[in-house]
Amino acid sequence: MADAEAHWYVVHTYSGYENKVKMDIEKTIENRNLQDQILEVSVPMLNVVEEKDEQKKTVQHKMFPAYVLINMILNNDTWYVVRNTRGVTGFVGPGSKPVPLTEEEMASMGLKANAPTCEFSIGDSVVVKSGVWEDTAGIVRQINHQSRMVTINIDMFGRETPVEISFDDVEKV
Repeated sequence: MADAEAHWYVVHTYSGYENKVKMDIEKTIENRNLQDQILEVSVPMLNVVEEKDEQKKTVQHKMFPAYVLINMILNNDTWYVVRNTRGVTGFVGPGSKPVPLTEEEMASMGLKANAPTCEFSIGDSVVVKSGVWEDTAGIVRQINHQSRMVTINIDMFGRETPVEISFDDVEKV
């Protein structure tokens, strides 16, 4: 059960537990350093205008109650983390085999077909090629695929300091 590419998968949860499952998975990603394998956890929301007492109010409703969408590279570790999160009842697919969403299904939901590409890994040496920190070398400590930012540690006044920089402003050494 290993795939080298990230795909969107649908996870079934107990109704009302969607946001709790999302937070728990994100916490586990951080604790186990799985940012390069589980790229995004999403509970798609829909803005709905409701009228109450002659006042209009915009309210968010879940597009898919009892479901969470996860963009991840499927392997034994990621499957185990997601499947064993409290509130998750299983992946959508036949038996216990997760089936990725097709490009048509993702497009209809407004999701991007491909995960943002990133040529960096945690621990890589990089050099900043533009901006305030231009020509500064650092080590990649964290990667945020969603915002296309990397956190690198740079040496400032004899101390390692974390700095967040765009993918476009850094290159691998």
